[in-house]
Amino acid sequence: MSTLLTFFRVCLLALITLTPVLSMAADGDTPPGAEGDAAPKVNASVELPKMQKILDKIKGQVSGETNDGKLGQLNDLAIELSGNADTLGQALIPQRAQLVSQLAVLGPAPAPESTVKETPEVTRKRSTLENQKSKLDDQIKQAETIKSGAQNLSAQIINLRRDALKTQLALNSGSIFGARFWAPLFGDKNLDGEKISDFADELAETAALSWESGWRFGTVVWVLAAILIATLGRRYSEEFFAWISIHKMPEGRLRRSFLAATIALSTLLAVVLAFNFIDLAFTRREEVSDDVQIFVDKLVQLSVFCGLVAGLGRAFLSTRRPSWRLPAISNEVATALKPFPPLTASLVFVFQTLESFNSSAGTSVGTTIWANGLTALLIGATALSISFRTSRVRRKMIHAGNQPETRSTLVGLIQMAITLTGIAILASLVIGYVTLGRFLSYELIWMGIVLGSFYLLSHLVTDVCESLLSTNHPTGRRLQSSLNLDERHLAQAAALLSAIGKTLLILFAAMSLLNGTLGTSTPIELLQKAVEFWGGKGLESLNIVPAHMVNALLCLVIGIYVLRSVKRWLDKDFLPKTTMDVGMRVSLVTLFSNVGYVLVILLTLSIMGLQWNKLAWIVSALSVGIGFGLQEIVKNFISGLILLTERPVKVGDLVSISGIEGDIRRINVRATEIQLGDKSTVIVPNSQLISQNVRNATMGNAQGVATITLTFPLDIDPALVRQLLLDVYNDNERILELPEPSVAFKDLTPAGIVLSVTGNVASPRHVAGVKSDLLFDMLTRLRKEGVTLSAPQTMVIERSKSGNMVVKETPVVPEQ
Repeated sequence: MSTLLTFFRVCLLALITLTPVLSMAADGDTPPGAEGDAAPKVNASVELPKMQKILDKIKGQVSGETNDGKLGQLNDLAIELSGNADTLGQALIPQRAQLVSQLAVLGPAPAPESTVKETPEVTRKRSTLENQKSKLDDQIKQAETIKSGAQNLSAQIINLRRDALKTQLALNSGSIFGARFWAPLFGDKNLDGEKISDFADELAETAALSWESGWRFGTVVWVLAAILIATLGRRYSEEFFAWISIHKMPEGRLRRSFLAATIALSTLLAVVLAFNFIDLAFTRREEVSDDVQIFVDKLVQLSVFCGLVAGLGRAFLSTRRPSWRLPAISNEVATALKPFPPLTASLVFVFQTLESFNSSAGTSVGTTIWANGLTALLIGATALSISFRTSRVRRKMIHAGNQPETRSTLVGLIQMAITLTGIAILASLVIGYVTLGRFLSYELIWMGIVLGSFYLLSHLVTDVCESLLSTNHPTGRRLQSSLNLDERHLAQAAALLSAIGKTLLILFAAMSLLNGTLGTSTPIELLQKAVEFWGGKGLESLNIVPAHMVNALLCLVIGIYVLRSVKRWLDKDFLPKTTMDVGMRVSLVTLFSNVGYVLVILLTLSIMGLQWNKLAWIVSALSVGIGFGLQEIVKNFISGLILLTERPVKVGDLVSISGIEGDIRRINVRATEIQLGDKSTVIVPNSQLISQNVRNATMGNAQGVATITLTFPLDIDPALVRQLLLDVYNDNERILELPEPSVAFKDLTPAGIVLSVTGNVASPRHVAGVKSDLLFDMLTRLRKEGVTLSAPQTMVIERSKSGNMVVKETPVVPEQ
């Protein structure tokens, strides 16, 4: 196998060395050392069969290989072959372009019936060039096929390696109740005993080196410093941070979140510093072996996770200051759970140290499986103990008449997940899947670390933003005075900054859950991975592989959750603090939601590896569908986007369209909801609001106009009536002072004098009510002043006794 891989490497190396020649041949340059000569061209007809042969051999080796390391080497060969095939194909394209140019110079062959005849030399030259062009087309197509085949093979190798990893997790190594599991302790273990003894001797020699004359004092100092920092240093640092919280932090939630975060941080720093001091105490000499140094470095890295477990547990429970406890946990439950954080941290440290020891000593697989099984057994039992003790304490509180704390659905789901995971760990150990049990136990601790850190940091970020930008804090008052900001603007900035901080924490937590596990990545390494991934490097390496379906599903779920959270934050928290009206806020939230869902879907499809340049047939099918059945839907969708962006109408406007008048209540993607005066709703397609004439009575804060037209007899005093009508309008409190009410002489008819009274009101919605009040007041005052309205005239045509037609006009008197 190694010989065959070496052969593949040599072949690919030869192809790689041809790449500069191919490029220079394509560009018309000459290679070094050959100036003045024509650039040599690679014989593609020879190289392409070689590439195909290498590809076939790699496929044959992949089909029968199960070793992960060898599969990784074959995957590298496939990727190199794909790149070389692409280089060769790209180098042939300029040659083809040159042939096309030469054929263009010769022009097309004359038609048989044409009188123009060309020489046999031109015909022969055209035929030669066309044959060469056809050959180059075939070679370019073959290079593209080899490139595609190598890429597909690489994707298949990735799937095989992933399946191999799953097979390792599903490996049945024997139940913990079987003799096979306990064989490393009671069976023949001479070989492992020698390895363990040799490495133990190395550790003893390292300790002896640190205790030699001249080094002894420094060792004692570093060990004492480690003990002091782990005990007194941690305790007094917590007291110092508590004093800062009480005397320096503003009143409010920031005190609790700051104290919880500093408790976790001080515990973490104390543990990490103590382990670093121990490292300096025993391994600071150059004579220390590399194996021992690597082993101690692993312990220092492990101290980060142990410190996080212990620190987060102490911060969450806060048994010394119950009133400052951040989560809603009763004192009884917190006291019952107090031993578990240090116990879990100790278990993780002991058994991770044991695994590191076995790795450094090079013990057998059986010994490693025994250590893994014991680790999973104790961690799974601890998880079940936490869940059962919590439930038992709560039941005792209920029986004693003390109501326990009200738990949210999320807390109940977390406890259920811990219980089920603990049962799954123990069950996998009983039936023999030790590796799976160890994986589940460490994943449980890792998820607890990530989610606990996210909980503390998210509360801290929110409280810091709200406190520092509040006018009750000196920082907020200083910003307000120096920048002349309104208190509302500070609240908006606090909400925006806290949302940005939570978003970054969510992204980092997602990267930690997907790319890290206990003991494999430190927080600094995870931060670097997150920056690289969200910076674009991770997205550039996506390929079409089945595992990307899982990543796409996670992206879809997380994207929808984040989108809904941001939409709810905009609608309930941020936008109400702005000066935007309700309609503008609803339009922005709807537009953000539509664009956000489109981006989430596009990102999900991209993570799946969907190549948009290969979807021309889908675009064609959609074009046909839009031309027939989807035309109206697409038209309404585009019209909805226009309504949300251009905003000719918005939520809350009073509009009239096609004889329908009402208030706009919602603008959806396809249609708009208009509520009528009787509270019924009319659904109007968005395209009608774009294509038809729409009256927007409230656009631009339009005022309503209350106009009343009355007809008076010809014998009235116009000045008196005019003043009376103006008084009625001026006395009504809902008539605006500006513009002033006015009376206009509309017409003079045989029926009488027609006067029109006009006044403005604050909104078109007030017109009907104001007109009713004005008419009541007008008729009352006119009757008091003795002014009557003109009665309607009735025309009667009679025939006189002489036979002539006589026309009589009489007023209509209402019945008494």
